[in-house]
Amino acid sequence: MKAMILAAGRGERMRPLTDKCPKPLLKVQGIPLIEYHVKNLVAAGIKDIVINYAWLGQQLVDYLKCGKQFSANISYSEEPVALETAGGIIKALPMLVEHEDDVFVVINGDVFSDFNCQDLPILSTDCDAHLMLVENPEHNINGDFAISKGMLFNPTKERKNTYTFSGIALYRARFFQQYTAQNINQTAQPHAIQPLAPMLRAAADMGKVSASVMKTAWTDVGTPERLAKLNTV
Repeated sequence: MKAMILAAGRGERMRPLTDKCPKPLLKVQGIPLIEYHVKNLVAAGIKDIVINYAWLGQQLVDYLKCGKQFSANISYSEEPVALETAGGIIKALPMLVEHEDDVFVVINGDVFSDFNCQDLPILSTDCDAHLMLVENPEHNINGDFAISKGMLFNPTKERKNTYTFSGIALYRARFFQQYTAQNINQTAQPHAIQPLAPMLRAAADMGKVSASVMKTAWTDVGTPERLAKLNTV
């Protein structure tokens, strides 16, 4: 199995820290966020890693290089502009998979967690994706999704208990090939700007996404204040 680390975002809310540094290279306890992810994946035996980049992306390439120093094999998917989550994955899809049933893991480059990638579940053959969820943080108190019997649901009056998407997930290639065209009414072009959330919600309604809750520390490093808090622990 291969992995993709999402690292193309501009990080507007992190300015001025991200004016001269890409967000995934911001440091927690002296180590760049993205380095934690690379090491975590390698420790789980996932050594083939694709990283997308746009804003100040050459700094990521210069720092990580081919990944040899981490015992990884790192490839890069350059984006002319940040294509959002789904758009970036779709552009990199030929680097990640060969067949529509192939499974790969995606991690947001701007989250910090002690989740062990060795604990990733096996994606059921009936599902196109598996999302790792966390308890709702203060900045997302209403959550993103509900979960019942291991399946992902959109929140409803009947399903009020919600969780937040951690930015860590397993996907089958067919998830992007199918839902991009059918549920967003766009052609799956390799350079199209496409958000992921509508695709996940449509797939959840179709019963195609499983989920589980992480019982580990997790932070969406979305503001300078959250980064500073991590560095004071």
